[in-house]
Amino acid sequence: MVSSSVVGCGETTFSLLRSPSPSSSSLSSLHSSASPTAPPRSSSSIRLGRSIKRALRSKSLKESFRPTIACSGDYGIGNPAAESPAKALRRILVSPGIHQGPACFDALSAKLVERAGFCYCFTSGFSISAARLGLPDTGLISYGEMVDQGQQITGAVSIPVIGDADNGYGNAMNVKRTVRGYINAGFAGLILEDQVSPKACGHTRDRKVVSREEAVMRIKAALDERKESGSDIVIIARTDSRQAISLGESLWRSRAFADAGADVLFVDALASKEEMKAFCEVAPSVPKMANMLEGGGKTPILDPLELEEIGYKLVAYPLSLIGVSIRAMQDSLAAIKGGRMPPPGSMPTFEEMKEILGFNTYYEEEKHYATPTTSQLPSRGVGTETYGTSQRTQEDTAQRSEVLQAPIVEVINPTYYGTESSRGPFSGIWSRTLRIKITGRDGLERLDLRIPAGLLNNITNIVPAIAGVNIKELLDDASAEVGGKLLLDFNDTMGDRIQVFLE
Repeated sequence: MVSSSVVGCGETTFSLLRSPSPSSSSLSSLHSSASPTAPPRSSSSIRLGRSIKRALRSKSLKESFRPTIACSGDYGIGNPAAESPAKALRRILVSPGIHQGPACFDALSAKLVERAGFCYCFTSGFSISAARLGLPDTGLISYGEMVDQGQQITGAVSIPVIGDADNGYGNAMNVKRTVRGYINAGFAGLILEDQVSPKACGHTRDRKVVSREEAVMRIKAALDERKESGSDIVIIARTDSRQAISLGESLWRSRAFADAGADVLFVDALASKEEMKAFCEVAPSVPKMANMLEGGGKTPILDPLELEEIGYKLVAYPLSLIGVSIRAMQDSLAAIKGGRMPPPGSMPTFEEMKEILGFNTYYEEEKHYATPTTSQLPSRGVGTETYGTSQRTQEDTAQRSEVLQAPIVEVINPTYYGTESSRGPFSGIWSRTLRIKITGRDGLERLDLRIPAGLLNNITNIVPAIAGVNIKELLDDASAEVGGKLLLDFNDTMGDRIQVFLE
């Protein structure tokens, strides 16, 4: 269920201060031939930003007004705590502006999307196939795996989630089962496409689509299952016929999907801004979805204001999260292989990770269920059969408590006793400090820290690349010198410069 705090959080909306430019005459004629009965754009479909523009003709008002990302707080009307995810998504669809939805691939990425302030998100079949199977999005991942992943994702967040249902995993009867499974998994909406099996990723080669009749029948089957299930899940009808056949075919199918009752229309891999405009002129009363495939897809990447001007309502960013995750892991593995740790700034602290994952919330809630006997032994006379385990001793309980409460890392500077001479020639080094500095091959500082010079083992833990270097011998040679001295200066296998100073 969607909590009141989420429903009331509002949506990210963009106010548009310029009117859309007309589409080319050639595409207009193509649109007319593809959907001859398409009604003209109604007044209700005029964008909020265009109305604002007309209202702000005054020069003084124009100078003081700036386009902003605003949150509207009208989602708490009624009883939001009892709303279904689909109802929350439908509120988004009827709210002003364009709404951005990053694509997640697991429970953690979905939680990060919600924490970042987005009020809905997508799942990406490409990303789930990559993260769950380590395989390409070529129809290898199954319906069962997608539903299971979806349950993990929807269970981790309170915002509505739109699921990637691929091509429904079979014929119309399979489509009905898919819709039923996605409803039970907690999805607010699903995207259903018209590709054949095995399907292919939207912006890759060799895509093929089913016939017009079968494509429309899939949408009708999905709508029938929704009605039979008593659900209001949002059905997003996608066609891949732009690349498989032609632009005209994709416009025809979009019109047919709208006539069948689809809630949102989506043509994947449109190749130009003009094609995107022609698509948005089909069935103007039905919301349109854009797909901004990052890193080199077929569709031009436009900012949200441009997409709103064209006529889009939803925009997906399918590869951002999986893409940056792959690069971050590659960089970290390269650093470790090169004998060093990932730079501190490249990852959250342990405390930040615990906060993101809910450790602190867990500990607070756990306190509500604590009892006086939580950490005590079973009372005398109660047999072990009742508990199914052997009775613990008080010493075991005390030892366990100490382990749980102990700090994770504790560095202790040793205290020496006796005369100065009894400590040996190396003991004086404890009064000195080692400075470890790593400068990346790009010239940026990666690490600069200081530790007691006597903690030799800690050096290799921090910089594994100097393992095998006799640091003690270097310290022995430098122990009698006053002031600082450079002990090591070399480049590791990654090209980073590593320096160790005795201060």
